[in-house]
Amino acid sequence: MLKLRNILSVGNNNGHSAVRWISTTATCRELDSWFSKLLVRKIEPTKEAHSRMLSDKEIIYALHTHNVRPDSMSAYLNNYKTTVSLMNEKKANLSCNLVASWSVQVGDMDQCLHLWKYTGGFEKIDQAKEDLWNDPEYLSLMQERSKFLRSRHLQYLLAFSYWPQIASRSGKNIYEMRSYRLTPGTMIEWGNNWARAINYRKHNNEAFAGFFSQIGRLYNVHHIWCYKSLQDRKETREAAWRSPGWDECVAYTVPLIREMHCRVLAPTEFSPSQ
Repeated sequence: MLKLRNILSVGNNNGHSAVRWISTTATCRELDSWFSKLLVRKIEPTKEAHSRMLSDKEIIYALHTHNVRPDSMSAYLNNYKTTVSLMNEKKANLSCNLVASWSVQVGDMDQCLHLWKYTGGFEKIDQAKEDLWNDPEYLSLMQERSKFLRSRHLQYLLAFSYWPQIASRSGKNIYEMRSYRLTPGTMIEWGNNWARAINYRKHNNEAFAGFFSQIGRLYNVHHIWCYKSLQDRKETREAAWRSPGWDECVAYTVPLIREMHCRVLAPTEFSPSQ
């Protein structure tokens, strides 16, 4: 048994402070349980790639992040809408489709994100690149778009196998993308904990997609949530914290994170998922 003593200062009738010792008792087991949440458990060596253990590698997602010149957002969106139409016409040859397209409302302003799905693995990505880079209309749109951009970034992602299947949303929604940079070597640990944690976040159908990076910035995780409004987001997240077990999942995953940030997104008019 471990004794813990706290000091409480109270006033007495003479106006002087008296010191009262309060003794509380906690078992070593209780303390060990609390401290264990702060520790990352050991990951056993494996001969299988972590990505294969966490995902279906035959479906690749491309996340395009475009930082747009503030005075060119309207022209940029018109350009990208035309590009999407062109790629839809070539869908049979490209084996890809746009899942969702957003502009950032809170976070990295003047930024747009486009999520594409390739079925057939990296072989289909190679074929699509070859086809598009020999298409004069596509190249012309790319050249025009460069005038509207400050910078851009591309990541190839895999979807976590335990996450619900991506389904397009209708009506008026906002999305939240929560992005995490993990300590190298902890992706399996993250997956093990979130395979349980996701069960606490299904009640309001808010789970849209969960990914980890395969090419680009590595050990990145993106969780995308869908809400009706910021108020709906607040109420849904508060409900999760009231669920027994959610706090434990969070406690185990926090030590794995090196950096995190979130962005609130609004669908573009041409986004398949609204």
